[in-house]
Amino acid sequence: MKFLLTAILFPILSFASNITTQELPLDKMQEQNREIARLAAAELSKSLPQTIDKHTKLTKVEAQDSTLVYIYEIDAAPKSDAQIKQEDHGRMKKAITHGVCSGSQRFLKANIAIRYIYNSAHSKNELFRFDIDAKSCENLK
Repeated sequence: MKFLLTAILFPILSFASNITTQELPLDKMQEQNREIARLAAAELSKSLPQTIDKHTKLTKVEAQDSTLVYIYEIDAAPKSDAQIKQEDHGRMKKAITHGVCSGSQRFLKANIAIRYIYNSAHSKNELFRFDIDAKSCENLK
């Protein structure tokens, strides 16, 4: 799966890294960032839904302004939503932040934030939301 994502996103990520080295007015930079997020979301959405593991499915990828949003469903039955929130939030936040900071530097350096939303497969309620930007990664060091 990593190879597929790399192959799909390489041209987009190359474009993202190039815009950080060019001198552009802020409004043009923001416009390009929105376009990069939109293109990445459209490309990633072509292979959805996608099972990640026995509890998790990636159901949607979308762009919200210059934020790339990944939306997942978690099916951790028989755990309740409250149990999932209480038991898994800290562990998941740490793992996701570390993964994004190590694997999505080109997006982050281009000021494209990444959001992960996890919804319950049963209740459809939001369980977690993690927003990661370049500053989030500075705090890991």
